[in-house]
Amino acid sequence: MKLDILVFGAHPDDAELGAGGTIAKEVSRGKKVGIIDLTRGELGTRGSAEIRDKEATKAAEILGITVRENMEFADGFFVNDKEHQLEIIKMIRKYRPEIVLCNAIDDRHIDHPKGSKLVSDACFLSGLVKIDTKMDGDDEWQEAWRPKVVYHFIQWKNLEPDFAVDVSGFIEKKTESILAYGSQFFDPSSNEPETPISSKNFIDSVNYRARDLGRLIGVEHAEGFNAERFVGVDNLDDLI
Repeated sequence: MKLDILVFGAHPDDAELGAGGTIAKEVSRGKKVGIIDLTRGELGTRGSAEIRDKEATKAAEILGITVRENMEFADGFFVNDKEHQLEIIKMIRKYRPEIVLCNAIDDRHIDHPKGSKLVSDACFLSGLVKIDTKMDGDDEWQEAWRPKVVYHFIQWKNLEPDFAVDVSGFIEKKTESILAYGSQFFDPSSNEPETPISSKNFIDSVNYRARDLGRLIGVEHAEGFNAERFVGVDNLDDLI
């Protein structure tokens, strides 16, 4: 199955928080979008891995994506080494995306920049023909594939984006997909411990960040991304 866009997140809910509006918009445009979670978020203070599995499935249905998989790497302890890179390479070659979105290049949670660099490195290595990979249970060698671009969504820290995507009309879908993770976010009836993302202020901040980025580019809502190289356009009309 070939995808147009493949989104990697260190934890279930990373993709929704960082790029939920962009994902929903691209799906509405007929693009095939997939999400791959690196871990099950098993070290999260609230909920459990099993609950997060169900929440991730619900969020995927809300966004209308084509496929969602989980690598089941160790939450908090996965590393950017050959073993993990090869597993990501298999996914890139399996889905052959033109565009990869992944975690923030710098952030509060250590898994976010780790996941960011792991995926970025794997995207480069995936294009090398002398790296041999097979999917588990498959006898055929995979063909080399390198995405055209890798972009990093913005998470906890207010990083300065290299570009912003107009997601006006899709913020409600983004919010709905985030709130599918009921174990993680604001719930006044919950008896679970409070965390940095469980407050109402955090959920509100997702909206007002999108509004502020939208204000800066002259639209209602926007999501920001960092690029690994200069963003090229065919002509000036592409910048309007």
